[in-house]
Amino acid sequence: MVMSGNAEHEMDQAPVVPIADDHGHILVVDDDPQIRLLVARFLQRHGYQVTGAPDGRAMMEALAHSAIDLIVLDLMLPGRSGVELCRDVRATSHVPIVMLTARSEESDRITGLEGGADDYVTKPFSPRELLARIRALLRRARAGQGAAVSQASTLVTFDGWRMDLRRRELQSPAGTLIDLSTGEFDLLVAFVEHANRVLSREALMQFAKARMSDDPFDRTIDVQISRLRRKLDADASGGQLIKTVRGAGYMFASTIGHDEGLTA
Repeated sequence: MVMSGNAEHEMDQAPVVPIADDHGHILVVDDDPQIRLLVARFLQRHGYQVTGAPDGRAMMEALAHSAIDLIVLDLMLPGRSGVELCRDVRATSHVPIVMLTARSEESDRITGLEGGADDYVTKPFSPRELLARIRALLRRARAGQGAAVSQASTLVTFDGWRMDLRRRELQSPAGTLIDLSTGEFDLLVAFVEHANRVLSREALMQFAKARMSDDPFDRTIDVQISRLRRKLDADASGGQLIKTVRGAGYMFASTIGHDEGLTA
């Protein structure tokens, strides 16, 4: 084992305090099965979905088939190193990466960061430190994604739908304007900004509240989701867009497009 002396105690004893805007899907890449298991257990207790991978091949398979929010990547792996894999990921994705390294030399840390890692944790490590770094990186990444949707485009498209962020209008695939309340529109923006991710009720409340809605949003989230789902499903040409993930929350299942040109 290469965790700190109190790591296993922290795994079993740390209180579970879910953070509304921190939940996500974490990919843990380490050739040590015990580390993968313990890190997965710890993160799952704090509300994260976790997938484990022992090497680069399994890591790439997971990235190809799952929506991953953050990667915890060991530096020393069989076959291709963590730095090489980090560079591969960076060629096509900006997903946050935390590098795990058993080496404390500054040169190794710099190599990992220059290879594209966003942060690093040196073994032996505290699970709480790893959790704190994951939370910080996810907050930063999601804030950037929200700004990108809000600033880079005035029109968002999904499954034939058109959503005008400036005018706060939603148009169905048939061309009909859909009447949405302020709260429903803010909720849809939150779903679109985090498409294909499982979001807890608390996360949706947090994201939607951050958009300065005038509606009282705290105790009506389930009602808002139900109303929004009915309005989307009534005009949908495909499958259900807002899916319920039992025991976890909701997921907006669609590919999002952006168009800066439609501002008339």
